[in-house]
Amino acid sequence: MTDDNPTFELKEPAALERLLPGDDSQGIWLAAALLALLVLVVWFVSWQHRRRSKHAAGTRRDLAYKDASAALQRITAADARAAAVQTSLILRRYLSLAAEDPALFETHEEFVARNDALLALSESARAACADGFARLAACKYAAEVSVLEPAAVVGDARGLLETLHRGFRS
Repeated sequence: MTDDNPTFELKEPAALERLLPGDDSQGIWLAAALLALLVLVVWFVSWQHRRRSKHAAGTRRDLAYKDASAALQRITAADARAAAVQTSLILRRYLSLAAEDPALFETHEEFVARNDALLALSESARAACADGFARLAACKYAAEVSVLEPAAVVGDARGLLETLHRGFRS
C-alpha cells in the first residue's frame, strides 16, 4: 500500500555541479599554447630552409660559373662555327645549373619564345643573354662559316658569362 501519511520534511537538493559543463579553460589555454608553438616551429624551419636554399643557390651558381669559365678556356675550335657550338653548349649548361632553367634542352627558338625564361636575372642580363645567344645562333646556323676568329667568339661568350653571373637578382 501506499503511505497515506505525507511528511513535510525538507530534503537537501541533489548536487547540481555535476550537471554543469566542466571548466575547460585550462585545456583551451594549453591548446592555444601548443598551436602557437607549432606555428613558431613551422616558421623557424621554413626560415632556415629559405636561408639555406639562398646560400646553396649562390654556391651552385659559383660552381657552375667556375666550370663554365674552365670549359671556355679549354675550347680549341678550328673555326667560328665550331666555337659558337661549343660556347653555346657551355653557356646553356651554366644557365641550366645556375638559374635552374631548361635552356640546355631547348632549341634557340624555344628558348627565345619562352616568356618565363631566366626570371632570376635582371632585365639587362636577360637582354644581354638574348643578344648573345642570337649572335651565337647566327654564327652556328649561317650558310657559310663566319670569318670571325674562334677566339673572338669565345671572348664574346666569356663576356656574356660574366654578365649573366653578375646579373642574378639574389
